[in-house]
Amino acid sequence: MQSILTLNNLTKKFGPITAVKNLSFTIEKGNVYGILGPNGSGKSTTLGIVLNVVNKTNGSYHWFDGSDSTHNALKKVGAIIEHPNFYPYMTAVQNLALVCKIKGVPTSKIDEKLEVVGLLDRKNSKFRTFSLGMKQRLAIASALLNDPEILILDEPTNGLDPQGIHQIREIIKKIASEGTTILLASHLLDEVEKVCSHVVILRKGESLYTGTVDEMNASHGFFILQASDMGVLETELKNHAGFGKIKKEGDTLVAYLEEPMDASTLNQELQQKGIVLSHLVKRKESLEEQFLELTKNLN
Repeated sequence: MQSILTLNNLTKKFGPITAVKNLSFTIEKGNVYGILGPNGSGKSTTLGIVLNVVNKTNGSYHWFDGSDSTHNALKKVGAIIEHPNFYPYMTAVQNLALVCKIKGVPTSKIDEKLEVVGLLDRKNSKFRTFSLGMKQRLAIASALLNDPEILILDEPTNGLDPQGIHQIREIIKKIASEGTTILLASHLLDEVEKVCSHVVILRKGESLYTGTVDEMNASHGFFILQASDMGVLETELKNHAGFGKIKKEGDTLVAYLEEPMDASTLNQELQQKGIVLSHLVKRKESLEEQFLELTKNLN
């Protein structure tokens, strides 16, 4: 698989604050990556570093095979890391023509990119008449003008209404389906789950998980249990090879599975050891629960 971006122990300090700490991951061609984390977790700082607008403190990164300078490599990158910034009195086409001039790309690309983001019918409308969602879509069209190998989006649906969020997500999926690699930063779990194939979860600038969304979502689930003697039950579960973490939650025990197991099998095993359950429920651990578990204790 062709590498698009590689980070090795990337670190950024702002005085006593470490915004990004020893961050390492690789983005491979053709995937949709999400950098997911609460506000202040280092997402935007990381994007700023690789886009050469924030200086790193330590570590390294390189684009593609690392043979080109960052300046030249960024010519193959499209990015939106701030709110769309166009001239309000100019039309969509006029604004994009100006971007073409700055990027040194032909204006013949404009209609094609407006079509991708669903704005071709508004090409001659002034930017100031656009809704927030339309402005964001125009920004995506602008970032696509140089036919980038990777598109970078920082919180692309921030502030949008549900319809605007849906439109942006569908555009991202469409662009990805045509082979463009995408990296988006978001604090919205739903966004990453619906759009991304891979995820990097950050907390206070550190990576807590790097891998596919499917793998993160492939936990074996957990049991919620009660018995007359909770102490004996807890001891048995802790000694059971099939379980990892065991925690108390109110008057129940929550036992997280390390391997597949159904409720009837567990119930039978415990009965054979003289433990009679008064409550037994198996649940699948959602991506949201795993995310909250990973990012808890933020203070």
